[in-house]
Amino acid sequence: MADIGVFAKSARITGPSRADLQAELRERYLAGASIRSLAREMGRSYGFVRNILAESEVELRGRGGAHRRKS
Repeated sequence: MADIGVFAKSARITGPSRADLQAELRERYLAGASIRSLAREMGRSYGFVRNILAESEVELRGRGGAHRRKS
């Protein structure tokens, strides 16, 4: 897979750069990467990566983990 690239923390990502980023994040997320790992790799926030994925209309996975049972 291609490198996600690191953008300046406050830089706006628009136009073709944003479309490329959406495609790359979508591909990696669908391959099993977590939102948190993608955010850490990019040096961006969880919310930023989640919004990019939502814009690319990817179906987000549930949170996972153990489920508590009612007593």
